[in-house]
Amino acid sequence: MAEVDINYIAVLAASLVGLVVGAVWYGPLFGKPWRLAAGLDPEVIERSPRSAMRRTFMISFILNYIMAYCLAMFIGNGQSVGMATLYGFLTGLPWIGFAIAINAMYEGKSFKYILLNGGYWTVTFTLMGLIIGALQ
Repeated sequence: MAEVDINYIAVLAASLVGLVVGAVWYGPLFGKPWRLAAGLDPEVIERSPRSAMRRTFMISFILNYIMAYCLAMFIGNGQSVGMATLYGFLTGLPWIGFAIAINAMYEGKSFKYILLNGGYWTVTFTLMGLIIGALQ
């Protein structure tokens, strides 16, 4: 297997995409439909301690960083921006999105739940691939 040169700035930028897209996706864009589809009570969310939210964001960032690093390994060296973006999309939709769909079906979640969460990861990984490809 060929060695892959990782651009850590690209990985860092790509890992931040998950948080930024998530803030918009699960906030003003689809926040209310997502909470309904997920069965989350807004009052319970509001009463959550700030320390729990900080911990969630920190762990989310770390996990996003690991995913972006692995995506950079998967993309490899010398890919065009278009191919890197395509690899991000293919990671988001058929791998992560479909895995979410399978779990959600067994959990009895709605099609809306699948679309909201699968869509988020598809958009996020597509943008991660774009950033990694652009900054190679």
